[in-house]
Amino acid sequence: MDTAKEAASVKVADQTVTSPLEGTIVALEDTPDAVFASGAMGRGVAIEPSVGEVVAPADGVIRLLFPTNHAIGLATDDGAELLIHVGMDTVALEGQGFTAHVVQGSKVKKGQLLLTFDIQAIKEAGYPVTTPVIVTNTANYDQIEILAEGNVRLGDQLLELRQ
Repeated sequence: MDTAKEAASVKVADQTVTSPLEGTIVALEDTPDAVFASGAMGRGVAIEPSVGEVVAPADGVIRLLFPTNHAIGLATDDGAELLIHVGMDTVALEGQGFTAHVVQGSKVKKGQLLLTFDIQAIKEAGYPVTTPVIVTNTANYDQIEILAEGNVRLGDQLLELRQ
């Protein structure tokens, strides 16, 4: 067993993560942000949203909710740590156009509404809305497979995580 897995404080299980957004799949390496594109934050996929809603991709607990409501971190009941970051550099909007429907520490169910955002307002402010969905504890998994391509709807299978 590698040291990254030995160091993991949370036991992970194989898991299928569903799409937290409706829109079009974008390869992470094609996102307009070097940190996400390089995989430095973890493996995953991005979605170009067509609807301004983020729902829980699995049952879990909200571990991180940025004060600007542009990004949310979820620890799933099966041990995955997910970051959903709406748009690129959208922290600069200081929360304008974003509404949280949960608080940090909330227990959530798959499909529950987490965030809403105004796609048009974000674009008009000059920011891309391409939204990475990152497995931030990538090192805990032997394989992370992207299951979706093209258009996805809320709840479609998105990522398969295997230990």
